[in-house]
Amino acid sequence: MTNASQPKDRQTMNPQTIAIVKSTVPALQAHGEAITSHFYKIMFEGHPQVKAFFNEAHQAAGTQARALAGAVIAYGAHIDRLEAIAGALPRIIQKHAALGVLPEHYPIVGHYLLRAVKEVLGDAATDEVIAAWGEAYESLAGLLIAAEEAVYSANAAQPGGWRGTREFRVARREDESEVITSFYLEPVDGGALLAFTPGQYLTLVLEIDGQPVRRNYSLSDAPGKPWYRISVKKEEGGRASNWLHEAAAVGTRLQVQAPCGDFVLQPAGEQARPLVLVTGGVGITPAMSMLESVAHTGRPVHFVHAARHGGAHAFRARVDALAQRHANVKPLYVYDAPRESDTPHATGFVTRELLAGLLPEDRDVDLYFLGPKPFMQAVYANGLALGVPKQQLRYEFFGPLEALEA
Repeated sequence: MTNASQPKDRQTMNPQTIAIVKSTVPALQAHGEAITSHFYKIMFEGHPQVKAFFNEAHQAAGTQARALAGAVIAYGAHIDRLEAIAGALPRIIQKHAALGVLPEHYPIVGHYLLRAVKEVLGDAATDEVIAAWGEAYESLAGLLIAAEEAVYSANAAQPGGWRGTREFRVARREDESEVITSFYLEPVDGGALLAFTPGQYLTLVLEIDGQPVRRNYSLSDAPGKPWYRISVKKEEGGRASNWLHEAAAVGTRLQVQAPCGDFVLQPAGEQARPLVLVTGGVGITPAMSMLESVAHTGRPVHFVHAARHGGAHAFRARVDALAQRHANVKPLYVYDAPRESDTPHATGFVTRELLAGLLPEDRDVDLYFLGPKPFMQAVYANGLALGVPKQQLRYEFFGPLEALEA
């Protein structure tokens, strides 16, 4: 991947442009969400084909608009020192590459974003302001286009790799819980599979009721198998998840983008720190890929999973089997609404005290956590309070990234 943290074209941006963009940040802070909400509305009206790149649930909840507003404000505030926000760029680049964002999409976004700024801010959005933001947008678009092309080229060049979509068939499906089903996907062409890193995800390019839909699903098995496995929760009102559960039978063919994602299991090195995987609900899926990859290595692993009850708990039998075979794997299950027949290790929630009991005195662990936003906020706060180094707390949201600090 190109080094997105050191963009080369920002040095050539007009100093007056930088000054104008930075001067508009207070107005964007006051009206940012109104601008981005209006942006999505008018863009979808003018180019309905791009709706497939966005999750309707995130749109309806307003999280997409809030996330974009935050990104625009951060870009404007740091336009003269983009290294301050470089950490956010790999996730954006990987998400765009996963969805199949192409250079021709950027002018569409730019046109409607500038139009939304003008229509929401009115007279405050002078010609000079619009021109400055247009130049700033073109600079950022150029950076992202180059970085995304590097991802596409690298994926296509590797053994088993491809660019764009590739046709897969559902070779097998298995119920993992009352709400989560695994789909084993094999390439129709019979060719090799691109290697992936535990924690990455696939994008399915679907057509549901005549409408295109793109959805990301974490890979839930170890690399090196003759299939890709995704494990999907049937969400209430979830367009893609319901279609997969109800219509994707064995033999169904699906269009799939290559694996992407920067939330991955980091190389352990010779002196591997203990690994603590803490998940809630369907957040277990990428953690299963990580566990399947390290269980046999001897690296100490605490696998903590929170679920409503046994009926909603996916992969319990598999994790228990790994723990029986590998003494380094220590599972701990927490149910907040257990049924009478359930046998969790604890009831309630994943508390600070529970985590403290798992951590070594020096707190030198790699702690990966995934789940619903309140769950992640609690684990993040508790990890910091217990002294786990911030750089060793690793996480990814399923939706638009928002601050973990509650």
